[in-house]
Amino acid sequence: MANTESIFIWEGLNKKGARVKGETPAENESLARAELRRNGVNVVKIRKKPKSLFSTKKAIKPVDVARFLRQMTTMLSAGVPLVQAFDIVGRGHENPTMGSLIMSLKTSVEGGETFATALAKHPRQFDELVISLIDAGEQSGTLETLLDKVATYKEKTESLKAKIKKAMFYPAAVIVVAVVVTAILLIFVVPQFEALFVGFGADLPAFTRMVVNLSEFVQAKWWLILAIIVLIGIIMVQMHRRSPRFRRYVDIAVLRIPAVGPILRKAAIARFARTLSTMFAAGVPLVDALRAVAGATGNIIYSEATDRMREDTATGAQLQWSMRNSGVFPNMVVQMVAIGEESGSLDSMLAKVADFYEEEVDNAVDSLSSLLEPLIMVVLGVLIGGLVIAMYLPIFMLGQVI
Repeated sequence: MANTESIFIWEGLNKKGARVKGETPAENESLARAELRRNGVNVVKIRKKPKSLFSTKKAIKPVDVARFLRQMTTMLSAGVPLVQAFDIVGRGHENPTMGSLIMSLKTSVEGGETFATALAKHPRQFDELVISLIDAGEQSGTLETLLDKVATYKEKTESLKAKIKKAMFYPAAVIVVAVVVTAILLIFVVPQFEALFVGFGADLPAFTRMVVNLSEFVQAKWWLILAIIVLIGIIMVQMHRRSPRFRRYVDIAVLRIPAVGPILRKAAIARFARTLSTMFAAGVPLVDALRAVAGATGNIIYSEATDRMREDTATGAQLQWSMRNSGVFPNMVVQMVAIGEESGSLDSMLAKVADFYEEEVDNAVDSLSSLLEPLIMVVLGVLIGGLVIAMYLPIFMLGQVI
């Protein structure tokens, strides 16, 4: 893919004999020449772009793709030709890797390929939904309109992802901070008190003895504990990638987590509504649109429900009836869809549902953040306070005896 290939700077002649130049990503020079020949460019000079010693190659992030689509929409709306728009956006992009990818798209389009075909060469950055919508826009002569819908869709979905990451960050932060602070106390602080306790010549309280034993174990086996944690993490990641049953179990479990689960449910509904609204507004048949929506919900429970809805609608059932039978959509969403189906404005109703639930997610994330800030203090206070009490308990008892 583009983010793992070298960049080649080239000059040549196009099919009309005009001199052209640019940059294209490829694994080696031979493949770069072959790609340029397929695009109708007769290469005169080509060389590998040198890498700077003071900069690292940035990966292409989804937000870069969303920004590119919005910039292309703006350019086309201003009347800039497609190839020239690629050149302007690509050369001015703040991420050099994304800029190189855009220039390779320009080369492909200059060679006679469609915009959608050029995008299809980079499936890691441009998913099937984006490619199919742009292809529909090119074929219907409404590229500017559909590109605007695609850009809006990507911006909304990336914004929603950022909110979900923010919601998941706080619980993870509580756990990580608690573990790190506890480890520091057990490894560096408790041993200092242990050396003091040796001179007491008396039995330590059970609570203190337990903390001291835990400290000794952590000091002796910290590498084993770290290895186990890393191993469990690797196993969980691999199982999530390879086992559909495990993914289903995880997706069901996260929806049941207090405070976090409702946010994830609202996010899945927002993604469902936003994707289906975009596809339906682009003229994609409902059954085909639901096929694309199933993979965009982000949760296997909603993905399976969408697949069942697609089967129902394929046999002539109304979308509202199928959604109600799925049991995963609130009554308000079903009613909005019912109104949209009856009035012939399903895409706009779904867009309203998406807007509502995206705002709900935003508010829920803010509430969760406010709730967890004092919770972090409480958790850390209990941990640190417990360890401090365990260390000073012998000293208190010694004072009572004296």
